[in-house]
Amino acid sequence: MSSLPTSTPAAQGVDGAGIQAFLDALESDPRIEPHSLMLLRHGQVVASGWWAPYAPDRVHLLYSLSKSFTATAAGFAVAEGLIRLDDPVISYFPEFEADITDPRSRAVLVRHVASMASGHVEETLDRARDLDRDELVRGFLLVPPDRDPGTVFAYNQPATYTLAAIVQRVTGRTLTEYLRPRLFDPLGIGEVAWIHDRTGRELGFSGLHATTDAIARLGLLHLRGGVWEGERLLPESWVTEATRVQISHSQAPEDGWSDWQQGYGFQFWMGRHGYRGDGAYGQSCVVLPEQDAVLAMTADTVELQKVLDLAWEHLLPAFGPGPLSGREAADAVLADRLSRLALPPAEGKPSPSDRAAEWDAAFAPSGGSCADQPTLTAVEVGPGGRVILVDDGDRLELGFAGREAGWTVVEEPVPVAVSGGWTDAETLVVDVAFLETPHHLLVTCSLGDRTFTARWRTQPLHGGLLRRMRAPRGSV
Repeated sequence: MSSLPTSTPAAQGVDGAGIQAFLDALESDPRIEPHSLMLLRHGQVVASGWWAPYAPDRVHLLYSLSKSFTATAAGFAVAEGLIRLDDPVISYFPEFEADITDPRSRAVLVRHVASMASGHVEETLDRARDLDRDELVRGFLLVPPDRDPGTVFAYNQPATYTLAAIVQRVTGRTLTEYLRPRLFDPLGIGEVAWIHDRTGRELGFSGLHATTDAIARLGLLHLRGGVWEGERLLPESWVTEATRVQISHSQAPEDGWSDWQQGYGFQFWMGRHGYRGDGAYGQSCVVLPEQDAVLAMTADTVELQKVLDLAWEHLLPAFGPGPLSGREAADAVLADRLSRLALPPAEGKPSPSDRAAEWDAAFAPSGGSCADQPTLTAVEVGPGGRVILVDDGDRLELGFAGREAGWTVVEEPVPVAVSGGWTDAETLVVDVAFLETPHHLLVTCSLGDRTFTARWRTQPLHGGLLRRMRAPRGSV
């Protein structure tokens, strides 16, 4: 559990009924699968919960919420005189000088890549990779900006990658190594892991695995203007610049996404209320200066705006100016609920005993290949419902399906939780939650033709083998 100071909601002026309503709304929407939540007010944790099988000490892939940690690393490097925001990006990569001839590319400054204002009008990741598969910075600089740098916003992964590459170049360390003594250790953040690319750099724009507690601490550091427990870590000027509008924009990823139309700072989104770092599928760090509050969440959903809408609807009205009296019983009910949060497991019955011998078999991909996970070549079902996924030759044993209601957690070779079982004598359905990511793989085996299908509930953005669906520890 978190070592951050804790309090009851009422003692910090928060109406627990609003938190209850927020939980009700999250759990009643089939499009939203919450994994964790921490709410801080006045520096105190007033509500925290993890939906089993997710747990407080388990890291979770943050996707683009990683960007806000990258910006924090850049803030330290600026404070130490290692980076200057008004330096041209090309000045940090002199080996590309002869290749980068477009005037606009040469005019891109560090502040432009920090604020997604490189002059491109759309994402450049695919084009940059096509131009240089091995060196994304060079590929990015070879894509000519459509407008003058600093004049237009475009959410652009290579911009953040380039910022991260500059930090790693000037410090001679990975982001994790650089942040450990400056951010992670002072804030009390334990395990983190960041995906590397083929150059050995940490991605910067995505790939960080950290706990919900780490997200909350990052938010609290920024809410406090860069001060932690009385010690200044980040310059106040950096926090101010990072969390204000650096570039305005009116185009959102989809119509109706109003919290994506409020402007962008240094790897932080401005919102209708406060500002935030966020990542695909619902990883978020929402900082609310007016309410002196931080909301940290992990999830599996594409309804990112809906989650924010629910927070504005239920949590904002719950913040009062001072302590609330006579709420002890209500706070106790909320605390009890938070301690018992759990995701509903997939339904399924035990292996049909009269056909057990038939189910001791291997299943091939329906149609000859698995579209969602092409490396998954077979599913084996053993005695009693032992399920094994064969992925590029790796054998990932998931444990036994259809035993007792609930989730079965398996830690190696990949941390997963498994639920499900037989829906009828001919069909086995297994829900596989990859616990260090937002993602579920739903596997269905059909006895009649000995085939299986497997589909991701939400598609992993990094792709690859199933054994990599975890934090990258050691050689993983």
